[in-house]
Amino acid sequence: MPERLFKHKVKILFVTIFIFLLIAVRVFENQLFYDPFLAYFKDQYGSTPLPDFAALKLFFALSARYFLNAFFSLGIIYIIFKDFDLTKFAALLYLFFFIVLIAGFFIVVYRFPENKMAVFYIRRFLIQPIFLLLFLPGFYFQLKSKK
Repeated sequence: MPERLFKHKVKILFVTIFIFLLIAVRVFENQLFYDPFLAYFKDQYGSTPLPDFAALKLFFALSARYFLNAFFSLGIIYIIFKDFDLTKFAALLYLFFFIVLIAGFFIVVYRFPENKMAVFYIRRFLIQPIFLLLFLPGFYFQLKSKK
């Protein structure tokens, strides 16, 4: 087992670096991104209306955070699987889910502001690298089932 880890030390190092970059996005979220919903969802949001926000500024902040997380996640996927076609497929999935989620987020915020849990969960998929946690086992299973 130790020989196996030693053999893949560069792979482990780069995956670890990308994981730390994902963590850094989370740690410095207040300094890097405009998001009035960060403070809103930390408080007692059940009885208060959604916060005021600048829609365009929020769109760009959510987009920047999503694509930063997606970039680091794609790096992890490429390093683990060493398959450029799989990484391109994952990138297309990230793009598709971004379009669906960002549209859904703003539709819910403007049309159904009373549905705060939908806002919370859609936003969570936009700002956290949740897709990485879904894609890694899915791609692994898919590759193993082909063999």
